[in-house]
Amino acid sequence: MPLPKAELHLHIEGTLEPELAFRLAERNGVRLPYADTEELRAAYRFEDLQSFLDLYYELMAVLRTERDFADLADAYLARAAAQGVRHAEIFFDPQAHLARGVAMDTVVEGLWRALGSSERNHGVSTRLIMCFLRDESAESALRTLEAARPHLDRITGVGLDSAEVGHPPVKFRAVYEAAAALGLRRVAHAGEEGPPEYIAEALDVLGAERIDHGLRCLEDPALVERLVRERIPLTLCPLSNVRLRAVDALTEHPLPALLDAGLMCTVNSDDPAYFGGYVGDTFDAVREALGLTEDRLRELARNSFLASFLEDDEERRGRYLAEVDAYTFE
Repeated sequence: MPLPKAELHLHIEGTLEPELAFRLAERNGVRLPYADTEELRAAYRFEDLQSFLDLYYELMAVLRTERDFADLADAYLARAAAQGVRHAEIFFDPQAHLARGVAMDTVVEGLWRALGSSERNHGVSTRLIMCFLRDESAESALRTLEAARPHLDRITGVGLDSAEVGHPPVKFRAVYEAAAALGLRRVAHAGEEGPPEYIAEALDVLGAERIDHGLRCLEDPALVERLVRERIPLTLCPLSNVRLRAVDALTEHPLPALLDAGLMCTVNSDDPAYFGGYVGDTFDAVREALGLTEDRLRELARNSFLASFLEDDEERRGRYLAEVDAYTFE
């Protein structure tokens, strides 16, 4: 029985396993430039963020219909549940689909086919977070928010992802102000590739309530003090950091230093099909590589629920936290 946990940094497009990619390609008449699943899996051994993003967007071509998005989300939820996930706050990238001629309705309704029945089918509660691609224009982000208006009953918040360097948070001030006015929660990727200044800017300009990644905060002691004081959660993705060369080796990951500093850290899988493991695998990996104690692992699990957007259901949050507290490690 795995440790109960929430996953707060998960891109649904990044859960596309090679087997499902080929199945959807066949269903939709899409020709992939790979001979078979093994050749495609080999292509997942990219060298940096840009080579990962190139493959990531290329494979999205197989996602065409509501059924495709439902199958993608359902496959993730089944894997996540098996690894102890009780609550998942799931990112999606509508601009990448709109650019291919796939309508917002298709994406959201498809994902919701799986998310809407996730508790019944998998025992996992869910929230949906719509991300803006930071290497697209601010105007495109505003148009995307407008396109999402009919679906805001199913979208909890907005986020900011894709290539970080050269695209500071301030670029998206207007769309985050508009999202806040609509009552949407706000998170943002910052401080993975980009400098610590991006983290402060995400907080001050975008009103971000969580920082996705954020590991470079350690370069700015005053920022660390602020994050601790304001209890700003960091949604760390250790396997992703290693695969994308933000950290040289898992044994060198700053997670212990971040926890020792008093930061509210969570551990997540980011794009698990590409980065070598789902969130339970990630917990196992950091436990072994970093020598994390059972108390530390329990702290990470508790943090995941405390950092989640469950303010509308504190009874549920309390139940999840009680599960963590009662958990017995094997």
